[in-house]
Amino acid sequence: MKQLNFIFSFFFAASIQLHAQTFDEILGRPTDTSVTVSILFSQQSEAYVEWGNSASNLNLSIPVVTSAAATPLVFLMNQLQPNSKYFYRTRYRTVGSSANFLMGEVHSFQTQRAKNSTFTFTVEADEHLYDRSMGSSNLYKINLANQAKDSPDFMISLGDIFGDDHNPDITTSADMNAYHKYYRQFLGKFCHSVPFFICLGNHEGENDFLLAQNPPNNIAVYATLWRKFYYPNPYPNGFYSGNTNVEGFGMGQPENYYSWEWGDALFVVLDIYRDQCDTSVKPTGWAWTLGLPQYSWFKNRLETSTAKYKFVFAHHASGQARGAGAVARLFEWGGYERNGNYTFPTKRPGWAKPIHQLMKDNGVNIFFQGHDHLFAREILDSIVYQEVPMAADSTYESGMKMFSTSYTADTLKGAGHLTVTVTPDSVKVNFIRAYLPRDTVSGIQKNGEIAFSYTIKDASNTIYTFNGNGNWNDANNWNNQLIPPSILPAGRQIIIDPIAGGQCILNASQTIAAGANIVIKSQKNFVVPGSLIIQH
Repeated sequence: MKQLNFIFSFFFAASIQLHAQTFDEILGRPTDTSVTVSILFSQQSEAYVEWGNSASNLNLSIPVVTSAAATPLVFLMNQLQPNSKYFYRTRYRTVGSSANFLMGEVHSFQTQRAKNSTFTFTVEADEHLYDRSMGSSNLYKINLANQAKDSPDFMISLGDIFGDDHNPDITTSADMNAYHKYYRQFLGKFCHSVPFFICLGNHEGENDFLLAQNPPNNIAVYATLWRKFYYPNPYPNGFYSGNTNVEGFGMGQPENYYSWEWGDALFVVLDIYRDQCDTSVKPTGWAWTLGLPQYSWFKNRLETSTAKYKFVFAHHASGQARGAGAVARLFEWGGYERNGNYTFPTKRPGWAKPIHQLMKDNGVNIFFQGHDHLFAREILDSIVYQEVPMAADSTYESGMKMFSTSYTADTLKGAGHLTVTVTPDSVKVNFIRAYLPRDTVSGIQKNGEIAFSYTIKDASNTIYTFNGNGNWNDANNWNNQLIPPSILPAGRQIIIDPIAGGQCILNASQTIAAGANIVIKSQKNFVVPGSLIIQH
């Protein structure tokens, strides 16, 4: 009996040791044929991943890899088919164990959607969990659970996630390690099945001014290294376009701005801080810049994409200003001074046009931003400027109290996320509120309620009519001041019909994509000093 008890005790202790192992999984970089998973174990482990097109047929796998202490294992699940749902599972055991590999839960993910598909994604912003006066971890858990109910293909965070840059001179690498690692316990409950995209905020501390302070011993280098260590963000390859610059001190490609297409939509994520100003941590006016390399890349992505819908994401327009529609008219973003003078050509010589005009001319539908900690929607030149509320503000009103006067329309308090559903015919945006249980007792406030909703219709059949006299790029010469995008997508039409005795002067570059067309009314004067390309 004593021997039996000993054997049982040994078996029980071994079982406890095996099952004490914990881990989290975070997906990133989904493409048409692959996805990346980052797995962080609580103990040094041997592990592999198996996947397939059904939960009962995980027929593909990766060879066993041994994890280093406190270091995520990063696996690429490939050999996938586009527009398909896949399932995967982590198999693991502690190093030195001869036991069978344990099985994690089966999770799923989606590869790139085909055109004319319907899909959903979610957007959150300004988590601020490092500052307990602004971000509640319990409310953040509820927010992520709400997002999971939407079954999104992926989630985009607009920044101010990990970093705390309020004391950059004393912040250590160990501090930044802790800030970045802390979020895995939350994201691991959601992003095991929903790929996570990062858009950098000002409080991440990754800006050019801080990067230059005694490198590599500064908060910006630490932040870059630890962000890339824990979270797989896109880098340029055959699927993603982005920043090709290779930075020193082990940072490599910073994975800070990038774009991709999914279904009928183009997604562009900007980094408005890394090249903003090398003489100030908080530049204003013309001192702030996107930087010519990123601007040129952004211009190319917008002008060469024929996607039906175009979405742009950044922590905020013009760096660390407040508001949307008002600041979108100013400085590098809009080209104007506060006194109304247009000075873009002299302030940015050689640049084609301001950022807002670039988005307008190329059919951007929604510009998503954070930073101001409330929900707000403004429309400028047919572009929705969408301010995304804080993800976990348990006061539900900090942004409304501080920054609502910077907006002129559709401002709401509350914490939560945005759910965006893209269909062949429209884009629907819902603001989903998150509440702590204690704040729903009265029944007035309900967790998961839709606080605001709007729809953008497909503009693929839009007709652009030139009915004025003079230059192509003058909005006053177009019906409803609607200038066609520089690459006219399939299904859209341009009609040239200047006033009697007038003329339409194409003083720009215009491409008519296959499936689009341009019609010149009889006996109307159309002058082409610029470039007109008609594709077939």
